[in-house]
Amino acid sequence: MIYKFKSKAAGDVIMLQPHGDQLLRLIGREPAAKGIIEVADMPEAVRMLQDAAARSDAPADNDGDRGVGLKQRVWPMIEMLKRSHAAGEPIVWGV
Repeated sequence: MIYKFKSKAAGDVIMLQPHGDQLLRLIGREPAAKGIIEVADMPEAVRMLQDAAARSDAPADNDGDRGVGLKQRVWPMIEMLKRSHAAGEPIVWGV
């Protein structure tokens, strides 16, 4: 499965299932084929992703994907969350 996160305020963010599952768990959600991140939940989601990225800052903490660490993997979603929050638009996937 591929996650395709969509918002009217930003370009799509596409992730393979293991990475999308990880991202959703980091923001306190269970992985699911369909979902929504409401505007009100976005500031907390940004904080949770930034905290997780800061904790995994060491180069040894990548998941084996050619040196792509968590910080690089979650950055597009953090940007999408910030833009979507500023525009008042939800983020959806699987719809």
